[in-house]
Amino acid sequence: MYWLWVIIVGAVVGALGRLFHPGVDPMGWILTILVGIASLVIANIIFNGALVFIVGVIVAVILVALIGRLFRGRATPARV
Repeated sequence: MYWLWVIIVGAVVGALGRLFHPGVDPMGWILTILVGIASLVIANIIFNGALVFIVGVIVAVILVALIGRLFRGRATPARV
């Protein structure tokens, strides 16, 4: 049951991270959940308690920005 909550809260944190990051993000919903879970793990290492969610969203924004920079040049051009 614990992992189900981690996935749900990770999805919410990842979605908020994508919402607060301006621009288009080249990632799907699975990568968004993984970013949210990773940011919660990092935030839990830094803080304990109620601040984990807030710091998790901040870390998710940073991770979304980093992933956006990594995958920016990998988009395939449209075929004409």
